[in-house]
Amino acid sequence: MGERRGPILIVEDEDDIRRLLAINLRREGFEVIAVDRGQQALDAAAAAAPALVILDLMLPDLSGKEVCKRLRAAPATREVPVLMLTARSEEIDRVVGFEVGADDYVTKPFSVRELMLRIRAILRRSPRDEVGAAPRLERGPLRIDAGAHRVWVDDRELSLTATEFKLLYNLASQAGRVRSRGQLLQEVWEMPPHLNTRTVDTHVKRLREKLGAAASLIETVRGVGYRFAA
Repeated sequence: MGERRGPILIVEDEDDIRRLLAINLRREGFEVIAVDRGQQALDAAAAAAPALVILDLMLPDLSGKEVCKRLRAAPATREVPVLMLTARSEEIDRVVGFEVGADDYVTKPFSVRELMLRIRAILRRSPRDEVGAAPRLERGPLRIDAGAHRVWVDDRELSLTATEFKLLYNLASQAGRVRSRGQLLQEVWEMPPHLNTRTVDTHVKRLREKLGAAASLIETVRGVGYRFAA
């Protein structure tokens, strides 16, 4: 599966970081749009259909969380992956960042090489990567059409990010089997399985909220990970 096409939108008000990201991304062959305000980011995203948004949490006008929420609310940008940058590393910031729809979260200072690897991993993710021979799944009130990237609970269609969709499909397609946090990190986020992160837990929490009546289908296996009800 190739990487998503389209420019990478950098939203960062610190000039040095914005230039550093732009230089390195262009060196890797990406088209780049760089802005320093939240409203500029929303306008650019609506006009350019970015492949990825690198979004600073603290901006002079709109917060990164607000920008992310608005991107997720707009049909044209709701599936665009968002990588959040912040100088704050408190757990609550990570949780809130993921709950508004961020796909990944990096704290400053960061390694440029690691950041580029994570950007590549995000761009490679696609809900269609796991379609295989059975793109449609039905589990109780839940229906998944992986080919169309659509999910319903009863007759209500859900709005999921690409990462949330891939996480749900990973669990649902292996119903009854325990999936460790390490396995999910590898298969959904393409991260090392030993990474000490709350990424999986915060995404599962958000996914359960969106599933509503079907939330109980994702079971917690204490000390291990998660299992989709058989």
